[in-house]
Amino acid sequence: MPSSNIPFAVHRADLTALAAEDRRRALTPRTGIDFASNDYLGLAGSAALRDALADGIARGLPAGSGGSRLLRGNHEEHEALEAHAARHYGSEAALFFATGFAANAALFATLPQRGDLIVHDELIHASAHDGMKLGRAEHAAAAHNDAQAFDDAIAAWRKAGGTGTPWIAVESLYSMDGDTAPLADLAAVVDRHDGVLVVDEAHATGAFGPAGAGLAHDLAGRSNLITLHTCGKALGCEGALLCAPRIVTDFLVNRGRPFIFSTAPSPLIAWLVRQALEIVATEPERQAALHARIRHAEARLAALGLPASGSQILPVAIGDNARTMRIAAALQAGGFDIRGIRPPTVPQGTARLRIAITLHVDNDNIDAMTEALAAAMAAA
Repeated sequence: MPSSNIPFAVHRADLTALAAEDRRRALTPRTGIDFASNDYLGLAGSAALRDALADGIARGLPAGSGGSRLLRGNHEEHEALEAHAARHYGSEAALFFATGFAANAALFATLPQRGDLIVHDELIHASAHDGMKLGRAEHAAAAHNDAQAFDDAIAAWRKAGGTGTPWIAVESLYSMDGDTAPLADLAAVVDRHDGVLVVDEAHATGAFGPAGAGLAHDLAGRSNLITLHTCGKALGCEGALLCAPRIVTDFLVNRGRPFIFSTAPSPLIAWLVRQALEIVATEPERQAALHARIRHAEARLAALGLPASGSQILPVAIGDNARTMRIAAALQAGGFDIRGIRPPTVPQGTARLRIAITLHVDNDNIDAMTEALAAAMAAA
């Protein structure tokens, strides 16, 4: 029998090729001091959320929804969360999804129509790419954080006969670089071109903005703005909230296949997310403490000649895949949970360490980590 017909032969060959390039991944247990998670405010295992969870259970909230939102899966806790989130983020409406990936996939597959153009930042989340592949609109990448590149792409499309709606899609805080988008400039671009701005606030929600409202809070309430707020990072829960004009959420309820044909998220989790939003809003000291730790970490990295990102995500560029993983392994052996990030998560030749600052670490932990980092980089 030809080898090509052996079950999973192509998959085995692909994994072998990944291993040869030092790119094969594997699941590993969580060990060491947390410099890897997205639990920026330390809420995921906090007493505050444990108490909120116990309260939800005592209230008799079900663990499962039992169906899609359009069937019997729609629970009052989903609607209470969506109303709360709309007020919190300053939007007309909100829609709760089980994951940020599902929300992005639904958004980009459903909202932009045939004849429209999506111009996205070249570093935008993989979930946005998957949504665009499922959708009908043309899409093109723009240079990272270059508002003029977005403007030029739309202008060229119009000149070539494009008559639909242009969409600009960005992250407010980039998950692997830690830098922030020029949101005010991008809002001006969509205004000039009668377009729509989509801002993925996944890594800014909770960590930035008044009451943790994110980096796009100054744009809240605009009729051409959609924001996405992940609940599984700084909010310590799971799911995602898409905040937008009501016409957008109504359209997704009617046309968004990932929403329509998915079992609704747990009502208990919806309750928990609502409590997390309230905790972040009423305990600003959490955000203040996080930013103090960020400043301390940036100072320590600067002493090693490493640049700051201005956020809780501090990438350390290495370049070579194998060297990146050797340094990460050395840090992990020293008790620091720091992961190496390789292509395709980041562009070819830009493998890096992704250091995340959270409230799980203090300044002493940061000092010890940067000393270990300097030694590991010198040895590798």
